[in-house]
Amino acid sequence: QDNSFEQFIINYCNEKLQQIFIELTLKEEQEEYIREGIEWTHIEYFNNAIICDLIENNQTGILAMLDEECLRPGTVTDDTFLEKLNQVCATHQHFESRMSKCSRFLNDTSLPHSCFRIQHYAGKVMYQVEGFVDKNNDLLYRDLSQAMWKANHSLIKALFPEGNPAKINLKRPPTAGSQFKASVATLMKNLQDKNPNYIRCIKPNEKKAADIFNEALVCHQIRYLGLLENVRVRRAGYAFRQAYEPCLERYKMLCKQTWPHWRGPARAGVEVLFNELRIPEEEFSFGRSKIFIRNPRTLFKLEDLRKQRLEDLATLIEKIYRGWKCRTRFLLMKRCQIVIASWYRRYA
Repeated sequence: QDNSFEQFIINYCNEKLQQIFIELTLKEEQEEYIREGIEWTHIEYFNNAIICDLIENNQTGILAMLDEECLRPGTVTDDTFLEKLNQVCATHQHFESRMSKCSRFLNDTSLPHSCFRIQHYAGKVMYQVEGFVDKNNDLLYRDLSQAMWKANHSLIKALFPEGNPAKINLKRPPTAGSQFKASVATLMKNLQDKNPNYIRCIKPNEKKAADIFNEALVCHQIRYLGLLENVRVRRAGYAFRQAYEPCLERYKMLCKQTWPHWRGPARAGVEVLFNELRIPEEEFSFGRSKIFIRNPRTLFKLEDLRKQRLEDLATLIEKIYRGWKCRTRFLLMKRCQIVIASWYRRYA
């Protein structure tokens, strides 16, 4: 119920994770259909980039204004920080404060004067402004950092790189907010360089007990995790997509015209393959570089046919090997019989 600076930066990280989730799923998937020339009707979704900008913008972001308050000379308090927020963010559609002179919130008794509220992607969160300035200031003394850096323990030494005498900086140390922002930026870069997989966890009840399902709580999480938009995009789109070359390589054994070798373009081979298997036309689409399959059942059918074909090929290989082995043994015995017979006739 009481949220301060710690919860604020945690929610900021959640916003960035939600943003990259949107970028890599909803936005990227719909853009891929357009790139591949697939007929597609755009599905609208909420992009939380506007909330991330409210927090991390270098000029008008909340973290930037908090750093400015912490570093500027003169009397600095949490109230002056809130006043600055009210001046800069008053018109922002996701920022709410009773002191912002905005008529929408002047009579909002659920919002105390010493608080501000942000409408996050997962709902509105109210933050107590008390303690923001003190918690944002990094009060770790330089001599303590230097002492920790001189420790023999490698982990402790790694946790205090600013204590390295070669990197001593007489400037004021960076604030906690700016350090956290830099860490989040590094995390986002690492995620974008990888191929992440997502597991969305739904909490069924607040009691952490088994066999209790709170429908309202679950619906709230599904709505604000963006799962509804994701499901809509998935259902309207294609469940599976693959480049023509690996697709042909994997399933070419299912068609006599493509097995064992296909001499033409990979797309033409995939077209011949799908026509031979008589897959309904509404179940797949040909993109510029990929084959798109709409229903998972079609993919399961292909995998079942491939599995059966592999078993048939294994049986064929086994049959040919056994025949070769038996014939080799027969020819060897035949040659032995001829040699024995010739020697026997010589001495008979």
